[in-house]
Amino acid sequence: MKKKEFKSESKRLLDLMINSIYTNKDIFLRELISNASDALDKLYYRSLTDKNIKIKKEDLEINLSFDKDNRTITISDSGCGMTEEELEKNLGTIAKSGSLSFKENMTKEDKVDIIGQFGVGFYSAFMVSDGIEVISKSVDEEVAHRWFSTGVEGYTIEKCEKEDIGTTISLHIKADTEEDNYSEYLDEYKLKSLIKKYSDYISYPIKMEVTHHELVDEKENKYEDIKEVETINSMIPLWKKNKKDVKEEEYENFYIDRFSDYDKPLKVISHQVEGMCTYKSLLFIPSHAPYDYYNKDYEKGLSLYTSGVLIMDKCSELLPDYFSFVKGIVDTEDLSLNISREILQKSHSLNLIAKNIESKIRKELETMLKEDREKYNEFFKTFGVQLKYGIYNNFGADKEKLQDLILFYSSKKERLITLKEYVDNMKEKQEKIYYAAGSSVAKVDMLPQVEQVKEKDFDILYLTDYVDEFAITAIQEYEGKKFTNVENGDLDLETKEEKDKTNKLNEKSSDLLKAMQEEIKEVAEVKFTNKLKSHPVCLTSKGDVSIEMQKVFDAMPNEMGIKAQMILEINENHPIAEKIQTLYKENQDEFMKYTKILYSEAKMIAGLPIDNPTEISNLICEVIAK
Repeated sequence: MKKKEFKSESKRLLDLMINSIYTNKDIFLRELISNASDALDKLYYRSLTDKNIKIKKEDLEINLSFDKDNRTITISDSGCGMTEEELEKNLGTIAKSGSLSFKENMTKEDKVDIIGQFGVGFYSAFMVSDGIEVISKSVDEEVAHRWFSTGVEGYTIEKCEKEDIGTTISLHIKADTEEDNYSEYLDEYKLKSLIKKYSDYISYPIKMEVTHHELVDEKENKYEDIKEVETINSMIPLWKKNKKDVKEEEYENFYIDRFSDYDKPLKVISHQVEGMCTYKSLLFIPSHAPYDYYNKDYEKGLSLYTSGVLIMDKCSELLPDYFSFVKGIVDTEDLSLNISREILQKSHSLNLIAKNIESKIRKELETMLKEDREKYNEFFKTFGVQLKYGIYNNFGADKEKLQDLILFYSSKKERLITLKEYVDNMKEKQEKIYYAAGSSVAKVDMLPQVEQVKEKDFDILYLTDYVDEFAITAIQEYEGKKFTNVENGDLDLETKEEKDKTNKLNEKSSDLLKAMQEEIKEVAEVKFTNKLKSHPVCLTSKGDVSIEMQKVFDAMPNEMGIKAQMILEINENHPIAEKIQTLYKENQDEFMKYTKILYSEAKMIAGLPIDNPTEISNLICEVIAK
């Protein structure tokens, strides 16, 4: 028996495959099981045309066993097996794939899914083993052959005894090191979990002897370990079943088990597409946000399968950020995988699938909004912020897709409404969509600026999420109606007579107002106004940055220095207006104290911090005591 060198290039190439191409050691079992499944597929395919091969598909299976003492894992199949020549070509030549050759020779009408196409998956086993034995008997030969290798040193092939056709692969697991615990692959639970994770939907039974701790004598409370062979994998994916044959409870149980949730999903979306790209998907909208959803380490993505084999646990390319809350799976044969099957190559098919999934999710949400408003409100309270973020993100590129899905609290309806509902119920000749921003509905409702708009019988959208104003700014207008913040310094809701009266007062009081502004340099302007009804003062803004936006910027970890251009407005019809005019003429010191107090009051109403609360508190007490 002569040792042979690998025909593929060099030791360096094999070392690269073992240590660089595959980054996750766990996938070795997936690769070997996939190869075994391919061998079963080939045999079954040949049996359809070769009368000498008499098999039933239900008799084909994959068996797995392990031996802790001898540190071995064995995977066997009853597939087509390999001849000596095929062992030489497929295992002696790195990157030579028998599955790929078989697939290339199939006709277009043939419907057998061949998973292995690169011929390198087998070598991933060297990540966890220091010796691999392959014993195979081909359906085309009477004699069996044994292939053995310890890695880059080469391999041997010799004749051996094997009664049945098929292939048996035995791995000798490496000794543990400080960095790697290879012994975990000799644990029953670990092996079962790898099969369930990566190969649960292989179409042939994967059988394994498992141990059950069973009560054998109830009186003596005696237990024994009972060993029996079980089929570990499910074989038929839920998403490949006819929807009418699947109960809602099955979907719910699948979701809870697969995605480790404690509650059933809010919405199940089962979807199948055939055409330019063919795939099946099973998507879930959770009933609550995952505990780490707003954590920077949260990973979005759908589980990606090819022919029942898990390729990626979380394929982020399949979901846009604004739908990152969606859980689920996609199963397709139309993707171009790279050599390790761990990373997707960018492809037209992947982009098509992603676009279709995005469109499907959006349509399902639109349907829920129209047909089950209560459920949609429940969804929106949990994930609405993410949709609004999607509108604001990417410079508003996705606003057209999402603007009809977002909701805001209506001052008139006293509930959440859509932008469409707001516009449909606008007053005659109303040209603007009015909104007000704050930390809660109650606080927004008490803003002095809201009072004037309500008096005119206009509805106001209350924006209570930090991202709301940024989303509204990105949308700019809806059905030709521009958005207007009630905190804007110029709402233009007064009559001509009211405007003329206020303008004259401001012109007459220009020196007073200038003196106030010099005392409180943070504001861009101080003026009298007629927009306030019962409130003495308020802060409004001009320009692109509102007061609420400034709060968001101020809360960011890195000081951005972005400030709103604030205007201090004083109610010309409130007694305080006459008071400060008198003080300006008769007592400048008192006038300055009142100026500071009024500005601080306006900041408190707006929810802005007061820089010198002790000073202001003392001034208020001093004024009250007089």
